[in-house]
Amino acid sequence: MTVKFSFTQVLFLLLITIIGVILSVIYHQPLVIGFLPGYLVLFLLSLKSTVSIRETIKISFIGVHKTRIVIIILFLVSFLLPSWYLSGTIGQMVKIALNFIHPHHFFILSFFITMIFSMLLGTTVGTLSAIGVPLLGTAAVLHLPLPIVAGALVSGAFVGDRTSPFSSAHQLLAHTVEVPVKRQGKAMFMTTITAILFCLCFYGVVDAQFASKASLSSDHLIWSELSPARFIPPITLIVFVLFRMSIIYAFLSSILSAVVISFVNGTSWTTLAAAFWHGIDGLGGGFIHMYQLLLFLALAGAYNGLLEKLNVIQPYLDKWLDSSHSLLVDTLKTLMATLIITLIAANQTLPIILTGRSFLPHWSHYYGKEELARVMGDSTMLFPGVVPWSVLAIMCSTIVGIPIFEYLPYALFLWVLPIITILVSLGKGMRNSKKHRTATA
Repeated sequence: MTVKFSFTQVLFLLLITIIGVILSVIYHQPLVIGFLPGYLVLFLLSLKSTVSIRETIKISFIGVHKTRIVIIILFLVSFLLPSWYLSGTIGQMVKIALNFIHPHHFFILSFFITMIFSMLLGTTVGTLSAIGVPLLGTAAVLHLPLPIVAGALVSGAFVGDRTSPFSSAHQLLAHTVEVPVKRQGKAMFMTTITAILFCLCFYGVVDAQFASKASLSSDHLIWSELSPARFIPPITLIVFVLFRMSIIYAFLSSILSAVVISFVNGTSWTTLAAAFWHGIDGLGGGFIHMYQLLLFLALAGAYNGLLEKLNVIQPYLDKWLDSSHSLLVDTLKTLMATLIITLIAANQTLPIILTGRSFLPHWSHYYGKEELARVMGDSTMLFPGVVPWSVLAIMCSTIVGIPIFEYLPYALFLWVLPIITILVSLGKGMRNSKKHRTATA
């Protein structure tokens, strides 16, 4: 299906979508309300073209169907934290963390631990659920600032989501830009190591600042008091993810095992139902705090379905790079384009596919596919964690229980990589220009 939309129409759609969402964030209204005007404009634009209202509705439902996995995951996340709390899993893991993690090095260890787990699991959501929750509980006990801890955890989790060969997003990028996974990892290596070193230095400095303020735990861990059964929920989650089984089954199995342990410990049906509905005070969770986000995800899915099927943005992306052949300029244009797509698409998949397929011919001709993989890996893979109404950002914020605007300044990995990749493109461009002048002299 090829439908031509004028630049004025696309610009109007972009402005309505972004302004609506920004206003909903500023005035603390549900995202679904802020996103609705953008969807209605897109719906009306499709009707003004050759698409019938029946076909438009069908495309919207197909888009919702594509987001069903994310909707189900967030639905299950609302039950994960209460079930782990009632089973005693979180309390026990906090005790263990207090025994092994020294509070004077808490931030740097939080980043490092989640980075290692995310490289093994290849998923931000799974890493934050399995590791982030108990570490945040430990930080609360130690009276450390939770937004900084959440920023360190999200940074570490995104290392694997972007870089791990087990990551579905990493695989999707390699497939989209037609680069083998091994070569893509090599192309990203320099910027990855640089960003990780920046993060380690940053969190090390933060540790030094808060070392005198952290509360040392005087409780010594008594191993005989630990219950092996309480390790089952997180172990179940990690094993399912490690064996590349569905993340939905991983969450469901972990929740069910925690529910069984809760009942064995004497938790009543009414207590469990109340926790699942309202969540746990000071911890979060609960369906009542999640249903508005689920509605937003469904609407965003319908929006993305129309956006992709009606070919709204693609023609303008094709023209975006025609007028430049500078590595730095093309890097900046690619970053701008992929950020705009992320702002209106609110997910990770569509920006990767649209940016990659549209810019691939130009980049492969002038610089090589690996360079495009590097630039997109340092931007397209991370912007969904920065945009507040993005699905991935919402999931991260929901799991850690901290608003994104509070932890984002401390999620260094997310916003330092685009800066690094710009500097790398600048350096390579200057070096290539110098070589060209030398060769022609």
